[in-house]
Amino acid sequence: MRVPLVAGNWKMNKTIAEARHLASELVPSLKAISSVDRVLCPPFTALLMVHSLLEGTDIGLGAQNMYWEESGAYTGEESPLMVAELCQYIIVGHSERRAYFGEVDASVNRKVAAAFDHKLIPIVCVGESLEENEAGQTEEVVSRQIKGGLSGLELPIVSGSKGNAFIVAYEPVWAIGTGRAATPKGANAVIADVIRKELAGLFGQNVSDEVRVLYGGSVKADNAAEFFSEPDIDGALVGGASLKPDEFIKIVEAAVL
Repeated sequence: MRVPLVAGNWKMNKTIAEARHLASELVPSLKAISSVDRVLCPPFTALLMVHSLLEGTDIGLGAQNMYWEESGAYTGEESPLMVAELCQYIIVGHSERRAYFGEVDASVNRKVAAAFDHKLIPIVCVGESLEENEAGQTEEVVSRQIKGGLSGLELPIVSGSKGNAFIVAYEPVWAIGTGRAATPKGANAVIADVIRKELAGLFGQNVSDEVRVLYGGSVKADNAAEFFSEPDIDGALVGGASLKPDEFIKIVEAAVL
C-alpha cells in the first residue's frame, strides 16, 4: 500500500520570521500524524531556519525549484548540492514555473536527473491549462509532460523500491489558486488512465503501481477527504491552504490511512 503524502508549497510567501512562526505552529501537530508523510516547502530563504525546526522529527523538507548544474555562473539559481544539504524533496516543473519562467519538459527532465544524482526525491508536476482542458487535450498534454519530463532516466532505488524514487503531482492549471478544484473522480481518472499508464510504459507496471501521485489545485480541508478516498490519489500538493496551520493540519489528517 502506498503511504499518503501531503506537501505544503508556501510559494513566494513568508519572511524568515513569518516562516518560523508558521512552522512552529505546524510542527507539534504534524509530528503526531505518523501514518502520513508530511513535507514543508518554504521559500529558499527560510529553508535553513525550517530545517532547524524539523530536526529530530520525521517531517520532510522540500525546496520549490533548483537548477541542474552543481555550480557555476548561474546568477539567482540554486544548485542540487545546495538543496541536498537541507532537503529531501524538490518540486520540479510546477505550473507557475512553466507559465512564468519558461520551464519546459526538457528542463524538467534535466532537473529530475540532477535530483536523482543528489539523492533528492523530485515531486514532478504535470497538468493542463483551462484552454487545453476545454479542448479535450488533457490526455495529450499530461502524457507529453510525463514522457518529456521522465523519459531516458534511470531510477535509483529508494527505500528498497524504484517506485519511491519520485512523486508525481497532477495539478490542473485551471484549478490552482482559483478555488475551482477538479472533481475527485475526474482527477482520479486522469491519474489512473493517463499518468499511471505512461509511467508503466516508461518504467514498468510495478513502478507505476508503487509511485505516489498527488492531486494539487485548490485543495482545502473541506474537500481533501473526497480526493483522498479515490484509489489512485495518494495525497496532495497544497498551495494556499498550507499557509493556514489549522487548514493544513486538517488536510493532513484527512489523508490518514
